[in-house]
Amino acid sequence: MAELRLEHIYKTYKGGVEAVKDLNLTIQDGEFLALLGPSGCGKTSTLRMIVGLESITRGDLFIGGRRMNELEPSDRNTALAFESYALYPPLTVFENIAFCLRARKIEPSQVKQRVTEVARILDIEDILGKRPVELGGGQKQRISLARALVRDPDVFLMDEPLSHLDAAQRAHMRVELKRLHAQTRRTTVLVTHDQLEAVAMAERVAVMNLGVLQQVGTFDEIYNHPVNEFVAGFIGEPPMNFLPCEPVSEGGELGLRATDGSFTLRLPSQRAQQLAKQNLKQVKLGVRPVDMLATSQAGDDRIAGRVYTYESLGEEGQLAARVGGHEVLIVTPPEDHFEPEQPVWLGVRPDRLHLFHGETGAAI
Repeated sequence: MAELRLEHIYKTYKGGVEAVKDLNLTIQDGEFLALLGPSGCGKTSTLRMIVGLESITRGDLFIGGRRMNELEPSDRNTALAFESYALYPPLTVFENIAFCLRARKIEPSQVKQRVTEVARILDIEDILGKRPVELGGGQKQRISLARALVRDPDVFLMDEPLSHLDAAQRAHMRVELKRLHAQTRRTTVLVTHDQLEAVAMAERVAVMNLGVLQQVGTFDEIYNHPVNEFVAGFIGEPPMNFLPCEPVSEGGELGLRATDGSFTLRLPSQRAQQLAKQNLKQVKLGVRPVDMLATSQAGDDRIAGRVYTYESLGEEGQLAARVGGHEVLIVTPPEDHFEPEQPVWLGVRPDRLHLFHGETGAAI
């Protein structure tokens, strides 16, 4: 196990396409970190640079304090579990797992011992004699993980490891991977676009977009204190609502008025003070659907809207309402019910408001 450190890492492909831009990230010895972001954000390119499958255009990569830029993948003592499993069909499960050890000329007795041990950890001892064609997706995923772990790597990397599994298998494997990390305490990096995978397994989350690292922290830190509009909208399910507004002063108090004039909202004094310091003309108001209330009763500081759609999902409901020219999503109690085109009034928790710069998207 070892600390993984990336300093000012860039990756530029032919044609000048910058996949990763000035990435600075430290993953502590034994930490489980999720690299999270949409497709094409640079997370897989970052993973491939760590393992040595892609060259680093600029910057420095350190594992255990040792610079790795020019070392071959076989000399970095990293292991990668691929999204596609990449198993050898003619070989048995035992032979698939043992393949890398035999390629390194490890003694047969030690090969058997290490394969048996990793098979025990991943609970696949009973299928060591079978071939991949005889197995299901969850079992193939375990074999892919076993083949990576059997190398006893300093850094364990996973590229979308659960993407080919069904919902039940994914839920089970999330638990298994978290248990596996707790048992081995290997420095682990998970690449995923699924925030549920990230929050379920990782200790910290690094959010990327367009090749740039946006924010690093625990899921609670990122969820409750996003640094910009992208992070706020990407993290959280259902996603955050954003409404364009402009600051207005009424009765000596600073508030927000929708740019289309559909509502005016008073701000808590602390948020009003923060906004006043910025002297902005345009602001994005961000509110998570779980922090809104929908009711048929008008009231002070409630926003008038009209029901667009309503879905009853058992444990909760999801209401889409039109507010001026914008659609707003609200999570409602399961006993509520709304009809299309019904007038509704929306309440907002004042302590859960998020404000973003109207032009840059930075959090205020």
